[in-house]
Amino acid sequence: MAGKKKQPVDLANLPKEEKLKYEIAEELGLLDRVMEQGWKSLSSKETGRIGGLMTKKRKAQKEVQK
Repeated sequence: MAGKKKQPVDLANLPKEEKLKYEIAEELGLLDRVMEQGWKSLSSKETGRIGGLMTKKRKAQKEVQK
């Protein structure tokens, strides 16, 4: 089975949701590892933390828009 080709990630041209995920990874100090080794290098605890913070930020944005 062939592996995926690694393409460099252009952080400036990401969809809104993806950009948020990378921003949170940076806040948690995980961005370097993600950029070098990919998202699979994170533990389930780290991934869950990113997901939880994404949800929290989305809820806060919805409240501001109301």
